[in-house]
Amino acid sequence: MAKSDTAPSKMDHLRSIWLFSECSKRELALLERACDEAPAAAGTVICEEGHGGRELYFIVKGEAKVEKGGNEVARLGAGNHFGELSLLDQQPRSASVIALTPMELIVLPAREFASVLEEIPSLAVRLLEVMSLRLRQADERAYG
Repeated sequence: MAKSDTAPSKMDHLRSIWLFSECSKRELALLERACDEAPAAAGTVICEEGHGGRELYFIVKGEAKVEKGGNEVARLGAGNHFGELSLLDQQPRSASVIALTPMELIVLPAREFASVLEEIPSLAVRLLEVMSLRLRQADERAYG
């Protein structure tokens, strides 16, 4: 089978995620060991508002909606991630995420999250950048 005919590997998926785009081969290998791949069928509630959260999710393929208080507040697709807030503050999920289409996800479990951040400090900085952007967008929606 020609190389172009093979399905993308977990490493290929990790490399395609913006958050990991500047990682070295060693860092990507660490992430590959730490992360799991998981499919989600359309209609699957991947995480539920108000419930505990023990994973950080990265979308490889598919689309999901984000609901807060039963209202759709965002759509997520390939390259997006969600779930980091509950890993950082150990509080319940702030929103629900529901698969709109069949999805391919990469999952970083809580047990691996802290060690990955220790090994790849630049990842913590990139997460802070994303969280800052989300906070600014929320402020803009709230205060115009």
